[in-house]
Amino acid sequence: MSAIETLAQSRSIHSGPARGFFRRQGAAAARLLNTVSDRVSVMLERRRSRLALLGLTDDQLKDIGLSRADAHREGIRPFFD
Repeated sequence: MSAIETLAQSRSIHSGPARGFFRRQGAAAARLLNTVSDRVSVMLERRRSRLALLGLTDDQLKDIGLSRADAHREGIRPFFD
């Protein structure tokens, strides 16, 4: 191996302290992405539930103790609320 190859290899981001830095940054990015993904999933499920509530009949709403006005008020709320 030539001296130039040795220097190039020693400065690579795949070795030494830089490798640990990029590994930690990757792990932090993965955690952030998982957190965002989980929150988006919760918001979308909340929206699906609210839309389903709007589709219930008056008798079904009465069975769960809600009026049509209550269902409408809940159903029109934004998904992020």
